[in-house]
Amino acid sequence: MIMFVLLGAVGVLLLGACGTVRAGSGAPPSAAESPHWQTFAPFRVTAARLADDQRALDVDAEVPGGGKTCARRLKAVVTDTSDRTVWVQVTFSALTGGPPRADCRETATATAKVRLPSPLGHRELATDTHTVFTMDGAHLPDLRLCGKLGCHPAPTGCTPASYDQAVMTLDVPNHTSRGEEHCDGKWLVFDVFSRVGPACPKGTAPGCDASIGDRWFFRAGTSGWKPVARGTKAGCADVHRVEPGFPSSLCAGLPSLMRSN
Repeated sequence: MIMFVLLGAVGVLLLGACGTVRAGSGAPPSAAESPHWQTFAPFRVTAARLADDQRALDVDAEVPGGGKTCARRLKAVVTDTSDRTVWVQVTFSALTGGPPRADCRETATATAKVRLPSPLGHRELATDTHTVFTMDGAHLPDLRLCGKLGCHPAPTGCTPASYDQAVMTLDVPNHTSRGEEHCDGKWLVFDVFSRVGPACPKGTAPGCDASIGDRWFFRAGTSGWKPVARGTKAGCADVHRVEPGFPSSLCAGLPSLMRSN
C-alpha cells in the first residue's frame, strides 16, 4: 500500500518557505478513520516543458496511480521568484483513511500547468530542493534537468566542482575518495582511492582500511575534463607513454601508488 504524509496542519496547504512532505512516507491511516481528501507532494517531478512565450509551463510528476481516488487535482503554483530562480510547488490530493486501497499501489505520471509571472530566461526553475531545470542547453520545449552539481558547474578549471565532475567520468565505485590535485587549467592529475576492505567502521579491524589507488591524468575539453591516462608509477611515466605533452611540472614529483591496508 502506498502511504502518505499530510502536507500541512489540519489539511491546509502550506506554500513557500515551509517546504513540502513527499508521498510514500508516514504511518498508514487507521481502518477506523473515515476517508477524506488530503494534500501531498508528489513522489518526484520528472520533466518540465516551456511554451514559446517562456511563461506557460507544464510540469510532469509521479503520483499514485490506478484508481480514480489515488491522486487528483495535481497543480503547480509559483511560490517565489528572484533574479536567479523561479520556485514552483507541485501538489496533489488523495483520499486517505479507511481500509488500504489496493488500486493505488502503482504509480502514474500526471501533468500540471502553471503560468510564470515573467519569462524564465536564464533563471533556474526549482520544483523542490533537488529537482531543478534550466533552459540553458535544453532542447525546447523540454527544459534540461540539472545534475547533482547544479545547472552550470564549471566544466574545467582548477576548482573543486570541476574535479568532482572529472571523478564522475571515471569507472570507479561509489564513495571513491580523491587525493591531492595538480592542475594548470589545461591539464589535471589526481589519485583516487577505492575501499576494498570489509564493510566495517574504518580502522576497527584488520583490512577495514584496505584500498586500491589509481592515478588519473586529464586534458581539458570543451565539455569537461577528458581522461587521457591512468597508472600507479612514480612521476610522469604512465602519462608520457600515451600523452607526451602532459606537463612534467604537474607529475614529476608524484610518488608511486601501492595498495594500502
